[in-house]
Amino acid sequence: MNTNMVEIRGLRKSFHSNLVLADVSLSVKPGSVTCLIGPSGSGKTTLLRCVNRLETIDAGILLVDGQLVGAEQRGGKLVEARPSAIARSRTQTGMVFQRFNLFPHRTALENVMEGPVHVLRRSAAEVRAEAMGLLDRVGLAHKADAYPQELSGGQQQRIAIARALAMKPKLLLFDEPTSALDPELVGEVLQVMKGLAADGMTMLVVTHELGFAREVADQVVFMDGGVVVESGPPEDVIGNPQQERTREFLSRVID
Repeated sequence: MNTNMVEIRGLRKSFHSNLVLADVSLSVKPGSVTCLIGPSGSGKTTLLRCVNRLETIDAGILLVDGQLVGAEQRGGKLVEARPSAIARSRTQTGMVFQRFNLFPHRTALENVMEGPVHVLRRSAAEVRAEAMGLLDRVGLAHKADAYPQELSGGQQQRIAIARALAMKPKLLLFDEPTSALDPELVGEVLQVMKGLAADGMTMLVVTHELGFAREVADQVVFMDGGVVVESGPPEDVIGNPQQERTREFLSRVID
């Protein structure tokens, strides 16, 4: 099991009486890109939030880089992990949200430096140089001193990606990172993500950008009703789906 960056087996999650994830199993290999597609309400975002322990799980096993997420072995039994252990494990997984969630009172550079300085307790001088390198990587070194309200949506999302990378995560999660952007700004964010994929970053991406999934994904997972309906390479799942529900969904979203 430890050969996979993410290993999910029999995961279940309910909100009160609403079963959102029903017996989901999924593997993500190191250095690969997995795109989760499917209709709204299919459980994609909830699955992502379980991986990052923003949501607890009701049943199943979830490992990131071979380590249990949100649970630990105690006395031969799986029990809820201590808050300190959960916080520590979360630093290994970066997350980029639909809404950029930047600190409005901090500059682009300060936003990128925030996690390493205040969570990892690293020196500001050391982190500053790395943060400037990350801003350059996403094409925004010239905006280091700008505040979020002075940036376009696409620029803010690229800053959010740089902020996630600043924690040096083993895994990056993206929750529909382009859905809040004007159409003309989508490309600049996808370009950064393509660069990360080319560099070997392990990525789990909830997206409705099927062109990106076709071009970049190693694995596409179609979800509906809280279950994995179909998964495989993009040329199979998008290009030649085997399940009627997958074909029906794709017929509605592909021009």
